[in-house]
Amino acid sequence: MTDRALAVVRAGALTTVQDRGRPGHAHLGVPRSGALDAPAAALANRLAGNAPDAAVLETTLTGCSVRPRSTVTVAVTGAPCPVTVDGRAVAWGAPVRVRAGSVLDVGAAVRGVRSYVAVSGGIAVEPVLGSRSTDLLSGLGPAPLTDGAVLPLGTPRERHARVDVAPQPAPPAELVLRVTPGPRDDWFTPGAVRLFTSRTYHVSPASNRIGLRTTGPALQRARRDELPSEGMVLGAVQVPPDGTPVVFLADHPTTGGYPVIAVVRPADLPAAAQASPGTPVRFVAVRRR
Repeated sequence: MTDRALAVVRAGALTTVQDRGRPGHAHLGVPRSGALDAPAAALANRLAGNAPDAAVLETTLTGCSVRPRSTVTVAVTGAPCPVTVDGRAVAWGAPVRVRAGSVLDVGAAVRGVRSYVAVSGGIAVEPVLGSRSTDLLSGLGPAPLTDGAVLPLGTPRERHARVDVAPQPAPPAELVLRVTPGPRDDWFTPGAVRLFTSRTYHVSPASNRIGLRTTGPALQRARRDELPSEGMVLGAVQVPPDGTPVVFLADHPTTGGYPVIAVVRPADLPAAAQASPGTPVRFVAVRRR
C-alpha cells in the first residue's frame, strides 16, 4: 500500500477530481469538462508547487475532509471557506503543511459555490482521453468522491509558493456575462432579444456543472419549427421551451436542438462557476471581434 495517497473522510455534497479537461473530443460526443473556475484551480496548483495541469479536488458548497497518508502541502482556493487541520484553523488561499494522518477539513463555502483543493503531487487517478477530470454528463473519469475512497497522489514537483495569502477575485454579488449574439438569435422575436440583454435574471438552484440555469422573463420565439441538432460550444446560451436561458458550462452536451441566442465570452465563465443560487445575472451584448 503506497503512502502517496489521500483518504476521503467526508466527501461533501459533490466533490470531483478536475484538471484542465479534455478538449478536442467533441466529435466523439465528449465535452471538455475540467475545473469550472479554472483560474482558481491554477492558483491552487501554483501554491501547492504543482504543474499547472495537475488534478485537484473541486468541492461544491459543503466542502470535504481528507486524510493524507504522507506529509503533503495543500492549498485551498476558489470559494472562501473555513479550513482546518485536526480542528485547528489554517489559512485559506495559502500553502499549508498537513502531516501524515492529520485530517484536512475544507468547510462550507462562505460565499460562492466551488472551492479547489490542490495537494502536492496532484491527484494521480488514471487519465481517460488525456485527462483526470470527472465528466458528470458522459460518466468519463473518476466517480465523484465517496466517504472512504482512497485517491493516489503523484510525486511532488517542486517547493510550494512562498506567500502569506494570494489575492483572489470575490464571488460575484451580481454576475455580468458579456455575450456575442447568435448564431440563432433570429429564432426569437425582436422584443425577446431586447429583453434578454435588458432585464435581470437570477441563478437557479437547478444549476450544475453542465449548465448555469436561470429564472426570469421567458424569451418568446419568432419561429415554432424544430431546430435540427447542431454543435454546442462552451458558454453557449441555449433557450429551452420554457424560455429561460441556460449557460452551458464545462460538462455541457456537445450537440443540442434548442436555439442558442448568444455565446458568453470565455473570460466571464469562471465567475459563473462561483455564482450561488439567487445571484442576479445580466447579459450584456458585445460586438463580434
